[in-house]
Amino acid sequence: MYNLIMENKWAILIILEFFAWSATIFIFYARYKMQSQFWLKVASTILVLTGVIPQVLLGIVNFVVTEEIDLFTLTIVLLIVYGLTIGKKHIQKLDSWAQKKFSR
Repeated sequence: MYNLIMENKWAILIILEFFAWSATIFIFYARYKMQSQFWLKVASTILVLTGVIPQVLLGIVNFVVTEEIDLFTLTIVLLIVYGLTIGKKHIQKLDSWAQKKFSR
């Protein structure tokens, strides 16, 4: 199992990022266009299950298997740092855009 994950780690990371950003857009759509608390919670759950948790676990698995901080582990760390710092500002800008776009 670890071999399969390690052989495809970059593809898995890209797919997870795609799903995470898709969930982010869906959060805004559910919040502003649908105005549904249920779908907002569903989208938020999808975001956590496709973005934060598996990416951190993927980084941990990579570190445990390789026993070093390589480019992949560094990429995961940078994604997390980005999300906790300037990524918040980018999400706020995206939120403003989505509010204007979907509240028509």
